[in-house]
Amino acid sequence: MSAERADSPPRAWHDALLVYFRPRMLTMVLLGFSAGLPFYLVFQTLSAWLRQSHIDRATIGMMAWAGLAYTLKFIWSPVVDRLPLPSLSGLLGRRRTWMLLAQCGIAAGLFNLSLSDPAAGVMRMALWAVFLAFCAATQDIAIDAWRIESAAVEQQGAMAAAYQIGYRCALITASAGAFVIADRYGWHASYATMTALVSVGVITTLLAREPAASGHTTAPVAEQRVVDWLARRAHWPPALREAGTWFFGAVVCPMTDFFTRYGTALAVVTLMFMGSYRLTEFAAGSMYNPFYIDRGFTLTQIATVVKLYGLAMSLLGVVLAGIVVARFGLLRSLIAGSVMIMLSNLAFSALARVDAPTLLGLGLVNAFDNLAQAMHGTALIAFLSSLTTARYTATQYALFSSLYALPGKYLEGFSGKIVEGVGYPNFFTYTAALSIPALLLLVYLVRRGQLKGASPPRGA
Repeated sequence: MSAERADSPPRAWHDALLVYFRPRMLTMVLLGFSAGLPFYLVFQTLSAWLRQSHIDRATIGMMAWAGLAYTLKFIWSPVVDRLPLPSLSGLLGRRRTWMLLAQCGIAAGLFNLSLSDPAAGVMRMALWAVFLAFCAATQDIAIDAWRIESAAVEQQGAMAAAYQIGYRCALITASAGAFVIADRYGWHASYATMTALVSVGVITTLLAREPAASGHTTAPVAEQRVVDWLARRAHWPPALREAGTWFFGAVVCPMTDFFTRYGTALAVVTLMFMGSYRLTEFAAGSMYNPFYIDRGFTLTQIATVVKLYGLAMSLLGVVLAGIVVARFGLLRSLIAGSVMIMLSNLAFSALARVDAPTLLGLGLVNAFDNLAQAMHGTALIAFLSSLTTARYTATQYALFSSLYALPGKYLEGFSGKIVEGVGYPNFFTYTAALSIPALLLLVYLVRRGQLKGASPPRGA
């Protein structure tokens, strides 16, 4: 990355704050809410429902693999990036059409989960969780492309923060809100209520403006790599050449573009950093709620102390993270986020060693953890956004966001077995240690100066 983009000089605080008052920030907040709503409902909130239904922790941990669609979305991201849908694309634009289609699928998945019963077997729930995760991941592809195309590079930190504000509000709703409703009226009513809240995203999508850049994506045939590829295959049948042109332009070109701009060595190290940066968050994710329940806390206590107060703290963290990114640059923010997330998991390890943890202790640890996750996530989103080019926004961002999640989601599937083997205190120490490789990679890259001057402006 260039010094201007990756480690820009400090800006005045009032300049950093003014970016939050741009017109599309509110839309970004609401779209962030739409993206965040299904996330806990297919992961952490679902794990609490399963644990209350006396499903063993090993099975709960493996249920996290139902969300692998989030990590594999790069496979179908070229379709979302390039393929217009008949009729609707002309009316709403390519980005908003895919958002709307995905939101309809999310509503269907949540509604069918609300009709499920863990006591009758988890297979039905697992299948609908897979479908829900697939639709939510598809929505993420379209929203990420909308976000990146709707603002200049220097505004991506603020756009990422606005997205995270909406996302964190959705997490509060899908955890604290879902827990309170479940405690009073049952899990079926809780998930039915979450289904109705999908309408927030639907209405926002219908009212939002399609970014101008989405209508100017370079046609695959106009790209030089595709032209050269076609010239070497003039003997192929027309239908096969047309299909190959689309695949080469939509799938191969985005990947070769990234490696061409950065060089193989720097690109590989950057991809390694992405894949290790959020290991701690993902590996620990499915075990938070089982930990609270196993320590004897009620759903209402978890909703009030852990979810409501803790996640509300993350809203402040997201705003601060966006300002810090704009004020001090991405590299310093990435390092700060990595250190904070390690400390938060060590705090969980200390809490797990207490014989009778108090609500106050639980609230303080969660408040810091959510603050750390806000910094961690906002900095990474802005970093990944800065790596894309305008021609391949959705495909490249989907690849990057899939890569950073894939190793962590794989480890998350074994989290229940690890807890049963070593206990909660050692488990959280282990998850804290998972951030060390990414921190070392980042420090190495910064000290070697390999991120400076490595990337041209997006779209160049």
